[in-house]
Amino acid sequence: MLKIAFDQSYIHPLKTGHRFPMEKYELIPEQLVRRNICSERNFFIPTQISKHDVMYTHDEYYYDNLVNLSLGKLEQRMIGFPLTDALIQREHTIAQGTIQNVFYALEYCISMNIAGGTHHAYRSKPGAFCMLNDQAIAANYLITNKLAKKVMIIDLDVHQGDGTASIFENNPDVFTISFHGEKNYPFRKQKSDFDLGFEDNTSDDAYLKVLSNTIPKLVDSFEPDFMFYLAGVDVLKNDKLGRLGMSIEGCKKRDRFVMEFCHKNNLPVQVSMGGGYSIYLKEIIDAHTNTFELAQEIFF
Repeated sequence: MLKIAFDQSYIHPLKTGHRFPMEKYELIPEQLVRRNICSERNFFIPTQISKHDVMYTHDEYYYDNLVNLSLGKLEQRMIGFPLTDALIQREHTIAQGTIQNVFYALEYCISMNIAGGTHHAYRSKPGAFCMLNDQAIAANYLITNKLAKKVMIIDLDVHQGDGTASIFENNPDVFTISFHGEKNYPFRKQKSDFDLGFEDNTSDDAYLKVLSNTIPKLVDSFEPDFMFYLAGVDVLKNDKLGRLGMSIEGCKKRDRFVMEFCHKNNLPVQVSMGGGYSIYLKEIIDAHTNTFELAQEIFF
């Protein structure tokens, strides 16, 4: 059964009149149920992550300042949202959702988090809209608890996963991949194990050709036994924060390739949704919905 992490705390702390479409966290599950892609049985409400599990990945001084709402003004500006107890609770819920996803992925081969993809969070500082790096935390949890030996993170959000790259810079057990817009945020890139920066307005065909030629070679070389996939839909042409030229159908083909590859090679995969800021809210919801629909089609 496809298990999906979702909780109301993903939504309410962010209903602050912010210019980004946070309604998606509420509308995606509604559409999944309405279109009979999922039922209520597919969703689970994560608990709150413990400090112990966060410490696999983040610096204690940074974490304590975060939860005590005592980050410096510069760090707070880096987040992009007002720093509140509700926002911190949301981050804890998202990170725990991805950890719980790990167990469901080991059981069912795939699991998904409607939120997550907080890849700009570094070990000791936040990044744009990211405070606790959910997939990095879950990857370290897997390895520390001997649930996996070698983990690969495929980050296809339009923005480079700079926090993730930095966290695993010297870790031979985690291989980080980032496909992103070369001229997009972050303007100072970190070094992933494999980076590929696309030029502005890159088309479906160009993107998908490189993806299909690259991922199998990297997997064959590294031989992971667990995958994380960051499926941001901010690669779409109409995205306000993206610079690529992909269509919604091209984005769907991207997701199909990654998930079919994992399924064919018996690689359990956890999927976090990442960014999506199209000028059309419907396009965001439809693109994310496609990811869940493909998971049901391919794995179940």
